[in-house]
This record gives sequence, structure tokens and C-alpha cells, in this order.
Amino acid sequence: MSSHVLLFLPLLLSEAFESLLRVAENRTSSLFEAAYRPMAKEAAEPVKELFTDLSLYILGAETTVESAVWRFFDSLFPLVYSRLINPGITDLSEDYTECLRLTRQDINPFGRYSKNLVTELSKSLWASRLLSQALSLGIEVINTTEHAALTKECSRALVRMQYCPHCQGLTLIRPCAGYCLNVMRGCLASVAELDAPWRDFIGTLEYLAGAAGAAHGPEAALAGIRNALNDAVLHAQLNGPQLSATVSGRRLRAPALEPPCSPGQRVAVPGWGVLEFINYMKRSRTFYASIAERLCDGDLVMRDSSTCWNGEDVVER
Repeated sequence: MSSHVLLFLPLLLSEAFESLLRVAENRTSSLFEAAYRPMAKEAAEPVKELFTDLSLYILGAETTVESAVWRFFDSLFPLVYSRLINPGITDLSEDYTECLRLTRQDINPFGRYSKNLVTELSKSLWASRLLSQALSLGIEVINTTEHAALTKECSRALVRMQYCPHCQGLTLIRPCAGYCLNVMRGCLASVAELDAPWRDFIGTLEYLAGAAGAAHGPEAALAGIRNALNDAVLHAQLNGPQLSATVSGRRLRAPALEPPCSPGQRVAVPGWGVLEFINYMKRSRTFYASIAERLCDGDLVMRDSSTCWNGEDVVER
């Protein structure tokens, strides 16, 4: 397995995460278009922001799933309240919208469904985030290999191994296997030191893939956002009268410095899953430990002849 292939695989998995997010975002948007059309257009931006935040979280940004989901519900409640619970409110001022956003945090209009969504996504995307970070570390190891420089001693040893017999007219004689291994191990000594971190990297991938592929896997959690939001909005609708009374009560008791809660006028699956990826990557566990053997196992050495070049002369195998 070449380092180029190993470098390509992490990119495939990253694209798989992005594909899962896009599918989940499209499914969520279609929910509002199909079931909650009065607020579908206005809900498009909060939905987009939610999935952007989730994507950034997986990629390692300094944010949390919890803050992303609660920010989404803060933006969603004013729309649910004014478009579904009280459709007579035709215009939302900035102050009224902000008041409803703050009220959401206190009155929990979406019931247990909003909290359940936070819990489920936090469990599943945590493993995805760590897996993404582990892949970035793996790419760094691979890049170290790609940019490894040959020493002068290595260059001389390679020339002696490959071309010195040609100087004697022995163009068909190839290096002895043992001689090739000695030269390659010397040249690749610094690269072989990557064996331990590479094995740790593969082990980390296996552990995180198990977490990501368990009951709280990212695919199931992201696919479940649509149903969770549907349940949350339905809960708010069914409790619409109580929510309206609570919001009105808060308006009457609100201190003068807080924005009044009155409407007013406007003032302003993937094609490749995690487990398949890990099973492929496991084959490379000994990549750096056996790289010299791999190089000396091909056409570089003579396998079907009784003679070979040992660095000094042609010898019988």
C-alpha cells in the first residue's frame, strides 16, 4: 500500500462526513417545506447555520454540539411561535424576536425532544470529531514520509547497489536480497521510527471507529435530526396556549430594561462507511516497520537467478 493511497483514504472519510451532513441538512429542510410551510423560508437560514456549526465541530473548531443545537432552537422558537402557534402575528420586530429567543431558554417550548437531540448528537459527533483529528495526525505522519530527505551516505549506497554492476557490464545482475535489505534499512532508519506512532494511529482509528459505528453512530444521529425536530415542533404546537400565556405573563412581569414581548413593527451515506475504511487501513499497520522489505520484494532484487550482486562482486546465491 503506497503512502499516496494512505493519504487519499483520510480524505475519502472526510468527504463521507460532509456527505452525511449534506443529506441530513436536505432532509431537515424538506421537513419544513412539507409540514411547516408558513415558516419554511425563514427557517432555511437557521437550518444552514446548524449544519455549518456541526461540520465545523467535526473538523475540530472551538465550538460544541450543545451550543450549536441550542442556538438553532433559539432561532427556531420565534418562528414557531409567530407562524404556527400565533399565525396572526404577521411581522416580528427585532426586540420581539430577541425576547422570544431569550424566553425559549426558560420555558423549554420543545420539551424533552430538544434536550434528547443535544444528547444524541453530542455522543455520536464526539467520536466523529476525534476520528477527524486522528486522521489529520495520520496525514502529518504520511507527509513526514513524503518529504524525508536521503542522506549522502544513503545516496552513495543506493548508487553502489543499483549501478556499480552496470559499470562492469553486468546489466542483468541485480542486488542480493540481504544486501538490498541492509541498504534500505539504513536509508529508511528515520522513516522506520514512524512505526510506533503509525501503529498508535491505527489503534486510535479502530477505537474511534467502534465508537462512531456503535448505537450512537453519526449516520443514525444525523439522519434522526429530521424526526427529532418534527417531534419538537409538534410538542410546541400542542402546548401552544400554555406557551402563549407564559410568554404574555413574562411580558407583563418583565423589568423595564428588558425588551417587551409584544409584536410591534419591524424596526430594521456515504458511499464508504467508517468500518470499511478502518478495515482497509488495518492492512497498513506494519507499513513503516516493513517498508524496507516491501521495497526489496519487487523487481529491485533478483528472485529467479542463482547469482546476485553483493556490493563488491557477483556471488552465488
